[in-house]
Amino acid sequence: MKVVVLLSGGLDSVTVLHHMAATEQVVAALGFDYGAKHNARELPCAADQCRGLRIQNPIVPLTFLAQTFKSDLLKSGGKIPDGHYEELTMKKTVVPFRNGIFLSLAAGYAESIGAEAVAIAAHSGDHAIYPDCRESFFNPMAQAIDAGTYANIQLLRPFVAMDKAAIVRRGAELKVNYARTWSCYKGGLLHCGTCGTCIERREAFLKAGISDPTPYVTTPPIPPKPDPES
Repeated sequence: MKVVVLLSGGLDSVTVLHHMAATEQVVAALGFDYGAKHNARELPCAADQCRGLRIQNPIVPLTFLAQTFKSDLLKSGGKIPDGHYEELTMKKTVVPFRNGIFLSLAAGYAESIGAEAVAIAAHSGDHAIYPDCRESFFNPMAQAIDAGTYANIQLLRPFVAMDKAAIVRRGAELKVNYARTWSCYKGGLLHCGTCGTCIERREAFLKAGISDPTPYVTTPPIPPKPDPES
């Protein structure tokens, strides 16, 4: 099957890129420059991974999102919060309907180049905060993409039932170079080690029992998961 992978340069999307390359024919890995604070760190990692696999990596410019959408993830937004990735404060980093926008563009691109499917790296840990990372979103989105394309493009989400530790273990099997991936939403010279995405990354390697190659500014104890009843 010919597949277009949504590739940010983050740990999850890089792993799904290698996973799909090992099981299907990846014809392109599509990236988006949408005005996020960490785009300048993520996208070069994506390009490196694609060069290694000899896969084309077109980047769609969507920087208008930073001027028109409200999110602390964007350059126009406020400070990136620290803490556990399931804290309610992490909702400030949600870019409204981001996956819906990305998948719509990817579906049109996939049909344009003769691909049969689009793959996204959403996983079970995303569900708590991001509404467009849940199966209640993906199921109707998959139906819309199928119905709205002559080629009946499929939406693949191979990691949707996996947590991030399982993704890291799968990446280790595939010999993914995680040193050339980026997670930190702050977009500094190094991963900060304290924002929600850094906490999630650190926790994933610990749970997977795999050495984390990431240099962090600081590595304080990982905060406990918040109590949903509190």
